[in-house]
Amino acid sequence: MSVSGTNTSFGFEQPRLVAKKILAKPQNEGDGAVVRRSIGRPELKSLDPFLMLDEFEVSPPAGFPDHPHRGIYIIIPLIDFFLHFHQSHDFMLCLIGFETVTYMLQGAFTHQDFMGHKGTIRTGDVQWMTAGRGIIHSEMPAGEGAQRGLQLWINLSAKDKMIEPRYQELVSEDIPKAEKDGVEVKIIAGESMGVYSPVYTQTPTMYLDFTLKPNAQHHQSIPESWNAFVYIIEGEGVFGLQKSAPIKAHHVLVLGPGEGLSVWNKSSNPLRFILAGGQPLNEPVVQHGPFVMNTQAEIDKTIEDYYYSKNGFEMARH
Repeated sequence: MSVSGTNTSFGFEQPRLVAKKILAKPQNEGDGAVVRRSIGRPELKSLDPFLMLDEFEVSPPAGFPDHPHRGIYIIIPLIDFFLHFHQSHDFMLCLIGFETVTYMLQGAFTHQDFMGHKGTIRTGDVQWMTAGRGIIHSEMPAGEGAQRGLQLWINLSAKDKMIEPRYQELVSEDIPKAEKDGVEVKIIAGESMGVYSPVYTQTPTMYLDFTLKPNAQHHQSIPESWNAFVYIIEGEGVFGLQKSAPIKAHHVLVLGPGEGLSVWNKSSNPLRFILAGGQPLNEPVVQHGPFVMNTQAEIDKTIEDYYYSKNGFEMARH
């Protein structure tokens, strides 16, 4: 058994229970891409501050062409938007107003942007990109066979929408890890078992990758004011209450209020899942593809800036 952030060996007096369970079914997106979208679909349009979560599997020649962003944190772009976008654009897309987090589970992706930043993230690596006032970048498979990973979009508050873009990249070996009683955790953001991530999150966020061996359990504290979810990567687990039915891979679990998450692996195989939580912004969201702002007027201004290559898009290519 493993306990993180709580003094009781039995979990929590007020555990977070599963409030909603959604199976992310695979969808074919263009040539060679399969996406399982769990957040950002009709059943779960968003979970403040989270805008989108995709589990993706991409084989060449598919990829994420150049695309613009403004006002977000990102983890991997809207795959269907990107795949259609690249038909008439030279593999670039713009993001604005949020952050993205790209976490590679298998294979590698090469990314580059209109400022000349270029690199490759491989299995276990993370790219935490703050789009802020706007960035145009591309993401393409960097090897043969299937490239698999997760991409999360995290909204930015109105006061942070127009900050300068930046990257934080961690190779697998540099991601802090902790292990106890059959539970291993990679701390991409936040804290677990007293170990902290060096990643700075503009929107207060936790992002933890857990693997539980058979018969292991864990109790992870989550700030009570935060929204949180689980995404099961492989195996099956019992979440919230020990008497609950096990839930299988590719489900997203929206957690209700409480002190933290309790999880048990009662199966004979390893259980791997992502636990993410974030401080709600409680602000209006107006989204136009990869542009995420607070009002329609701001969206209109963003489109104008991008079209006329101004206010941060001076180096944009159309």
